[in-house]
Amino acid sequence: MQTSSTILGGYRVLDCSIAMAGPFAAQRLGDLGADVIKVEPVTGEWQRHVSAGGARGQRINVSFLSLNRNKRSLAVDLKSDAGRDALYELVRTADVFLQNYRPGVAERLGVDYATLSAINPKLVYISMSGYGEDGPYKSWPGQDLLLQAMSGAMLSTGREGEPPTPAGQYLVDAVTASTAFEAVLAALLHRERTGEGQLVQVNMLDAIVALQMQELSVYSVAGKPQQRSAEPHAHVYIRAPYGVFATQDGFLALAFPKMAALAQALDAPVLAGFDDERDTFARRDEIFALTRERLCTRSTAAWLEIFRAADIWAGPVYGYADVMNDPQIRHNGTFVEYEHPTEGRVKTPGFPIRFSRTPSKVERGAPVTGQHTREILSELGWAPERIDTLLAAKVIGEETL
Repeated sequence: MQTSSTILGGYRVLDCSIAMAGPFAAQRLGDLGADVIKVEPVTGEWQRHVSAGGARGQRINVSFLSLNRNKRSLAVDLKSDAGRDALYELVRTADVFLQNYRPGVAERLGVDYATLSAINPKLVYISMSGYGEDGPYKSWPGQDLLLQAMSGAMLSTGREGEPPTPAGQYLVDAVTASTAFEAVLAALLHRERTGEGQLVQVNMLDAIVALQMQELSVYSVAGKPQQRSAEPHAHVYIRAPYGVFATQDGFLALAFPKMAALAQALDAPVLAGFDDERDTFARRDEIFALTRERLCTRSTAAWLEIFRAADIWAGPVYGYADVMNDPQIRHNGTFVEYEHPTEGRVKTPGFPIRFSRTPSKVERGAPVTGQHTREILSELGWAPERIDTLLAAKVIGEETL
């Protein structure tokens, strides 16, 4: 177990999650120094076998690689008695157990909170689900796009009368991962103060609803309807112009300038007479259309220079190549690079939190299936003969580099 000068050094996390939200949350704990053990079937976690964007890699596809650094892999069959017994021994040494099984699966496998907390009362048990542990939707698939749609978030962008615009990222998975990460830290702080472990439940629906704190409060408290415009305005509750516009050679984003300043920048004197609070909502489509017409006459760089001189908020629309080459991104060290034993030189997003005394770092890349099975079980005091017997019976699995 890692005990170096990292924030979570000495804490052990058992990651029994799949797909994105759970593994991403566990990876962030590993980035802070926790000993994260990826507990997966002997055939490997589901995400190992599903490529994102067709990126398969050598022995580890890019999707799995991106979500499982700073972890060790224990491959074990939890449907067998011997496999469960191995996990139970590991639970005695653990601080956090994280799973996102479908409702009822944890109980069937014997890894539910009641069972594991009886083994280790100080265990922080994180249970993640799509819609909640019970209720009318508990068996529904917790898929990102479906939850974007159901949360109301999608209906805040796009043109009135046209299909809503989904986010171009796995938005719900990402915010759920951050919510679970936050939950682990809070529960560990509680345990430090009281000695108590506990069950912590996080679901994707509540996470994406909470992300819309301002928007939903505008509706629930002020009664303002979620009304989209005929023009592709970027947010139903923000005044015009607010969105992405085509220029002579690309696109730029423009965010709610004052009408007098915009009138001068665009050489559109009609806008000078518009009220910043009243007309920018009531005449949203008119303002958006006029702005769109003007912006296509110059290059993005030219408009950005004009807008910055006028103290109007505007910025370029980047693709990923632009992001990776941006001078601020390079200055921040937003991406990390490291050598992976099977995938070669890897460059991925790094650590969003910076600590002056306990910086995060990549201790290890994503493991192959069961890469650390022998190492982890040896730490529990298992004899090599016992490990070899279970390997032969395929109760546990091991791949070597």
